[in-house]
Amino acid sequence: MSPDQPYVRVERNADIGTIEFFHPQSNSMPSAQLQRLAEAFDELGADPSVRVVVLRSAGDRAFCGGASFDELTAIADEVQGLAFFSGFARVILAMRRCPKFVVAAVQGRCVGGGVGLAASADYCLALQTASVKLSELAVGIGPFVVGPAVERKVGVSGFSELAIDAASWRDAEWARNRGLFNALFSTRDELEAEVTRLTRTLNQSNPEAMSALKKALWFGTEHWETLLYERAAISGRLVLSDFTRQAIARFKAL
Repeated sequence: MSPDQPYVRVERNADIGTIEFFHPQSNSMPSAQLQRLAEAFDELGADPSVRVVVLRSAGDRAFCGGASFDELTAIADEVQGLAFFSGFARVILAMRRCPKFVVAAVQGRCVGGGVGLAASADYCLALQTASVKLSELAVGIGPFVVGPAVERKVGVSGFSELAIDAASWRDAEWARNRGLFNALFSTRDELEAEVTRLTRTLNQSNPEAMSALKKALWFGTEHWETLLYERAAISGRLVLSDFTRQAIARFKAL
C-alpha cells in the first residue's frame, strides 16, 4: 500500500477491534472513507469475538480534518449534497448502534466532522495538543449533522460556542472540561498505554452488561435515525450557495 493512499483498516487482537483511518489531506473524509468507516463499525459490532472497539487515525498532526473540500466543491445539486453529508450521518449512527463501547484515541486536532467522531465515541482519550474547531459556519454551512453528537457531550452552551465562533480553536483542556475528552496525556506513549489499560479492563467485563449500559447511555437519541438525515439535507442545500463555494475556495487556497 502506498504511504499516501487513503484507507480504513480493521484489525482484531485479543477480543479488541481497532479501526484506523488515514487520508493524506489531514485525515479528511471523502465519501468512500465515510462509507467504509460506517461499515467497519457495523462489522465489529456484529462480531461476537469483539468486546471493545478502538477508533484511531494515523499520523501525528490531525485526528480528522472533517469533510473533503475536493468533494464539497464537486457537489452539483441537492441530491449529491444530501448524499455526501449523509455519509457523516451514517458514521455517527453506526457508532451509536454499535453494541460495543467505542474508545477513541485522539492524537491530533479535530475539525468539523472530526469533532463529531470524537463526540460519538463512548470514551475519548486525547493528547494535550488535540485542539478542536467546528469550522462549518466559516465556510457557509453550519455543523448540522454533527451537532446532536457534539451537543450531547458538551451541552448547548459548549456547542453554541464552537458553532458560532467557527474561526477559533479550543484547546484540549477546554474539551476536557466540557466532557468531550475524558482524559488528556502529554505523550503518544502515555495515550496508547491508557488505551491498552482501559480496553484490557473492559475486555474482562460482562459483554451483556456493557451492551446494556451503552444502550442506557444513548437513551433519547432514537430520533437521530431521522434527524441526522434531515440535517444532512440542510447542509446539502447550503453547500450549493455562492457564498459557500467562494468560502471553500478561499480555504483551499490557504
